[in-house]
Amino acid sequence: VGLRLAAGRNARDAGVDRELALSADLLRASDRGGEPFAYFRNRIIFPIRSISRQVAGFGGRVVDDGEPKYLNSPETPVFHKGRELYGLYEARQADGHPERLLVVEGYMDVVALAQSGIRNAVATLGTATTERHLELLFRTAPRVVFCFDGDRAGRKAAWRALEATLPRLREGRQARFLFLPEGEDPDTMVRREEKEAFAARIEKAQPLSEYFFEHFTEAVDMSSIDGRARLVGL
Repeated sequence: VGLRLAAGRNARDAGVDRELALSADLLRASDRGGEPFAYFRNRIIFPIRSISRQVAGFGGRVVDDGEPKYLNSPETPVFHKGRELYGLYEARQADGHPERLLVVEGYMDVVALAQSGIRNAVATLGTATTERHLELLFRTAPRVVFCFDGDRAGRKAAWRALEATLPRLREGRQARFLFLPEGEDPDTMVRREEKEAFAARIEKAQPLSEYFFEHFTEAVDMSSIDGRARLVGL
């Protein structure tokens, strides 16, 4: 249904009640009083399934030079970005009891990794990692690897993920961090390196404790007593 609406057909032709489509933000009312327009027009649509298989919302990637590049369903009674992970249902279908989940940032990252044979990747939906995300992740697998770009924005997102993860670590749970070269993402990397090379990067991901310590030592001079004392104060 989402694909047909995005292609420009009206709700009636797609077999969907118009008022329901409007309430779910598949259609948007026109400011000029004309016919409602498709919220995801001119976009490739990615159905976002809940852990119970139901389609809770949609993501759309623009097919031209329009903005924004990615667009998610707005919050609705059945869709909350902070509670869903793109690809989690599919990852569980590929392996009912995965040992590890890889958390990436975009739909295309999940798709490209799956195409290469890495079927345990999921993506947040344009939000920081939340408490609900962590519960879903650790309920599914004991080990979680967060994969980010190595630039400042990626490091900032990684630190937010670490802060959300720390209170939820307990015996049997592990978290690691994988930073890709600046300007790269899993989509581009796995297409260039192939599965085996990217899988090797995952295996070498930085343990949470190591990343935690590295984050603070970068801000102080560890060669001096004053610097080491400041680290303790942090």
